[in-house]
Amino acid sequence: MLASKIVNDPFNFHSALAKFNVNRLAVAAPSLLWEEKLQDEMKYRIIEGRFLEQLRALVIPLTRGSLGTVDHFVSWFESLAEWGPGQHHALFDWLAEHATLEEMRWFLTQEAAGEAGFEDLVAYTQVKLPQQAKLECARNYWDEMGRGKPKAMHGPLLESMVHGLELNPSIDSTVWESLALGNVMVGLATSRRYTYHSLGALGVIELTAPLRAAKVSRGMERLGMPRKMRAYFDLHAALDILHSREWIQEVIRPLVTDNPECAQFIAEGALMRLKCGQQCFDRYSQEFGINIAQSKPIERRREKRNTLEIVNC
Repeated sequence: MLASKIVNDPFNFHSALAKFNVNRLAVAAPSLLWEEKLQDEMKYRIIEGRFLEQLRALVIPLTRGSLGTVDHFVSWFESLAEWGPGQHHALFDWLAEHATLEEMRWFLTQEAAGEAGFEDLVAYTQVKLPQQAKLECARNYWDEMGRGKPKAMHGPLLESMVHGLELNPSIDSTVWESLALGNVMVGLATSRRYTYHSLGALGVIELTAPLRAAKVSRGMERLGMPRKMRAYFDLHAALDILHSREWIQEVIRPLVTDNPECAQFIAEGALMRLKCGQQCFDRYSQEFGINIAQSKPIERRREKRNTLEIVNC
């Protein structure tokens, strides 16, 4: 199952890992094959770890500017919304203003297939955190769960959009860059050695998602998609601004204050998420024929080489 052709091919690798993650996170029952399944899981966890370590090595040079006081680190983290990989990507203005209905449906299908489930990622990550950070994770989780109202839960809002637009997301029809995005988030959240990385990755999602979500919603509205179908993106365009502020003040700042060494790992996690996001946006743009080479062409050529290194596990 883990033959070299799977490990060395980006799509085969990430689709196999995504399918493993579906089974790993699913509710299950005792089985007589539990030892065999654990041995198989260990193989996947090892190649997942190699993948995550290669991604860490790729982004470490970008963390140098984060060094300093707690206030400096918080300012650096907040600045990722401006200069971080993938920010202000041409894809989202294009989706807002030019995408056809077919192109928007393809984009939404890819996004739905790669979604890892923010509420579950938070739940895994918060285990054994200090009190203040744990409480903020709990508040964030409660918002994700619609504050107890099933129709307001974020996950079902996404599912409602998928059903309402008659999309058909599946691992086998999703580009590997989108699958990699979900695989990174699951890998960080479910491995305790990456707890700080997961907190950084979750925090930077809250920080950077609102602008992208607003542009996607604008494009959907332009194409005549009903407000109910846009609710998932409208919600994140507004609520994540508050979530980001609270995550930084209640999770990141106190953790770095108490343990300055964890700042490096939080920074790495944030950049790992952004780097994979940029890779995904670039692939979508390629599929749509959007010309992104005019913006900082030298930097983009260098980043293209680096993204290939991510999958050489």
